[in-house]
Amino acid sequence: MAMPLTALETLNREFLEIRCRILDLAAMLDRLERSNDNVADDPRVKRIHEALDVLKTTHEDRAEQVQLTFSRAYDDNWQQALKVKPR
Repeated sequence: MAMPLTALETLNREFLEIRCRILDLAAMLDRLERSNDNVADDPRVKRIHEALDVLKTTHEDRAEQVQLTFSRAYDDNWQQALKVKPR
């Protein structure tokens, strides 16, 4: 069985990819802000900022919390609400 990587090994392996993704995200946000129209009131932008706030925390469940930020609350009647035919 392979041993899990240490934090330093993980950082050495992942640093450039993390850096790249952060730069991509920064560029996307810059494009939104430079656009002629304003989307600051769009609920999706609010969710993006909420997700970024989650990333600042030190909890181990950041990925789950970000996913929940972008997820709908569970609805027992989701098939009717989304007009999905039952199988």
